[in-house]
Amino acid sequence: MRAADSDREAVAEQLRVALGEGRLELHEYDERLQQVYLAKTYADLDGLLSDLPGTIPAAKAQLVPIGEKGEFVAPEADGRYPHATRRWLADTWDGYGLTVGIVVGIWAVICLMSQELIYFWPGWVAGPWGAVLIAITISGLVTGEPQKWAAKEARKRQAKAEKKARKKAQKESEGEDDD
Repeated sequence: MRAADSDREAVAEQLRVALGEGRLELHEYDERLQQVYLAKTYADLDGLLSDLPGTIPAAKAQLVPIGEKGEFVAPEADGRYPHATRRWLADTWDGYGLTVGIVVGIWAVICLMSQELIYFWPGWVAGPWGAVLIAITISGLVTGEPQKWAAKEARKRQAKAEKKARKKAQKESEGEDDD
């Protein structure tokens, strides 16, 4: 069966991933890439990947790296990200607790230094901000915002990992040019 341009592009992407992983040397990558664009059938394309483990283009991968330790977050079978709600809530509320704690601490120090209980002004920071965050939380939970947020974060992490891999491949190729 004849291969389409999109098939050739997919194989070229797999070869690029293999180069980035160090499975191919630059000259071998170049040779195979030329063969990819000359390939007419699927058999021609398959032969170019037969000695490589399953390289999946990052854009089509279902696993997204989230940390330096190799941890991954992948959508489950139903397409939902695990623990997305917990992570979204932590991201939404992360600054609130710290800020309110600092403001209440300042109020407490002022009360101790003046030796009298003064008006609780931190309520003007905590109250309105908390009310806005509660509204954001409720509307976000109703509209499915945690899953949208998790998918967006996964795309950002994936883009960052791809950029890091490109820089690493570029450094390696510059190192080979110097030899």
